[in-house]
Amino acid sequence: MADEATGPGRLVLAATPMGDIGDASQRLRDALGSADIVAAEDTRRTKSLAKSLGVEITGRVVSFYDHVEIARIPALLADIEAGRTVLLVTDAGMPSVSDPGYRLVAACAERDLPVTCLPGPSAVTTALALSALPVERFCFDGFAPRKGGQRREWLRTLATESRACVFFEAPHRLADCLADAVEVLGPDRRAAVCRELTKTYEEVIRGTLAEVAAWAVDGARGEITVVLEGAQPKSADPADLVEEVEALTADGTRLKDACAQIAGENGVSRNELYDAVLVARRDGED
Repeated sequence: MADEATGPGRLVLAATPMGDIGDASQRLRDALGSADIVAAEDTRRTKSLAKSLGVEITGRVVSFYDHVEIARIPALLADIEAGRTVLLVTDAGMPSVSDPGYRLVAACAERDLPVTCLPGPSAVTTALALSALPVERFCFDGFAPRKGGQRREWLRTLATESRACVFFEAPHRLADCLADAVEVLGPDRRAAVCRELTKTYEEVIRGTLAEVAAWAVDGARGEITVVLEGAQPKSADPADLVEEVEALTADGTRLKDACAQIAGENGVSRNELYDAVLVARRDGED
């Protein structure tokens, strides 16, 4: 990739191995050895990666992680405008995909500066391929929300999502996340939990949400990627769902929240379901 070093200034995004060093491309090796500036999420890990690949980094290495990303952008843009090649790498996988980078890409695009990409390892596509689920169409939601209420609200948006959904989760929150998924989406929706992809202890747990949630109770280690099966189309009459709403309200759920949950799970209008509950209550009083 010698032209990257001698051609016009540009930003080069490069995917790095998720675990197995053998996944590093020759283009990544060339880029690490020839870039004028290497912007790294973790400079120590990037230097260690280069050493493992037998590559000497001759350019300047700067940190580029979440808390310094915005502050670093002006200087990197100036380097690119001056004709230098900036190589952006993160700890594993593709920059800007749940990792630092998209702000720098956007800034380059705004200034019409060249941006190119060296493709490579991705936890998203690797998990999809290993899931054994229909994944012709999928969405990627990054990391699941940390707080329980926000997480359950997010899961409700997936109740009628027909595409497979891929998301990341921290190992210490996985059990709670899957328990919430069982509650919101039902126990029978299929899923795959992929941990330590491409690493020594790679493992894929496949089954219903109830099954993978039961597995997660004992704790999981490593980096986690979850693939959730797309929802099957549903067609329901709001009047037929009133009992489900009333069951939730009997357990203390507010009527509006209960209607939102059941409507989301069954693909009906929340307002129509709310009206159906009120009608049923009035009829019950007569």
